[in-house]
Amino acid sequence: PPPYQAEVAARYDATWAALVRALARENVPIRAIARDSGVIASDDFIAPIGVYADCGRVGGDLVEGEALVAFTLFTEPNGTWTRVHVNSKMRTHMQRKGSSGKLRPSPVYQCASTGRFEANLLDAVRELVKE
Repeated sequence: PPPYQAEVAARYDATWAALVRALARENVPIRAIARDSGVIASDDFIAPIGVYADCGRVGGDLVEGEALVAFTLFTEPNGTWTRVHVNSKMRTHMQRKGSSGKLRPSPVYQCASTGRFEANLLDAVRELVKE
């Protein structure tokens, strides 16, 4: 899927503060944050496959287990609104094919975002800017 894009009906400063608070509430580990350039990059963190990451199928079996996920958020002012663009990077951490068997670190499969993290984060930001 393409990167997630949204707009928040608030000025840049309010959106930025709400974004930082929303990430803190979700306990997302931050690797880099630069308000002047509007970039926030998370460290890799582990999430169950199926929540934030869709790792597909191998044969007829779903890939299950844990994924390493990371997000890079780009924000920019757009008048009284703020644009937010979210890139995601995901891969399996410990996985198995289907619901049986032991979790294994290899092979590593690339995953795609389910869009849930991004949508939930922007919903939280929209609520926080109203406060």
